[in-house]
Amino acid sequence: MTEPAILTYGQHTTRFGEVYLLLDQQGLRRCDFRPIELSRINWQTNPSLTQPIADAMGEPEYTITLNPQGTGFQKTVWRALLQIPFGQTTDYQSLAQQIGRPTASRAVANAVGANPISWFIPCHRVIRRNGELGGYAWGAELKQALLDWEKHGRTR
Repeated sequence: MTEPAILTYGQHTTRFGEVYLLLDQQGLRRCDFRPIELSRINWQTNPSLTQPIADAMGEPEYTITLNPQGTGFQKTVWRALLQIPFGQTTDYQSLAQQIGRPTASRAVANAVGANPISWFIPCHRVIRRNGELGGYAWGAELKQALLDWEKHGRTR
């Protein structure tokens, strides 16, 4: 029987507040603005591995390998999220059309909401078709702050 992988955990302060990161050997598995439940996984801390990822938050370009865990449909939606340009938004219906599932906007919204890698898989860039902000797993206030920063606050 194969030994379970040891995941690397890190907590860091970023321009957007505290961020909690979880990495495996293939890449970033979780990026959360709330502590990650660690009781059922084999983990260790290693700030030298997780700090560069935290430092990349807020940068429009970064080189980080992502390894989100989810269903095939969720991963399709998450790949589509990666195509939304920095500082721009889209809506759930447009995202559904982009992945070739034009009648699946609710399923797309659920997949967007299940995104385990905040910021780097930019689910905050998806808003409602009527222009309203919509939901965000880490709160509407943070979603608005991320969008505002991308449009107006970055100093690059």
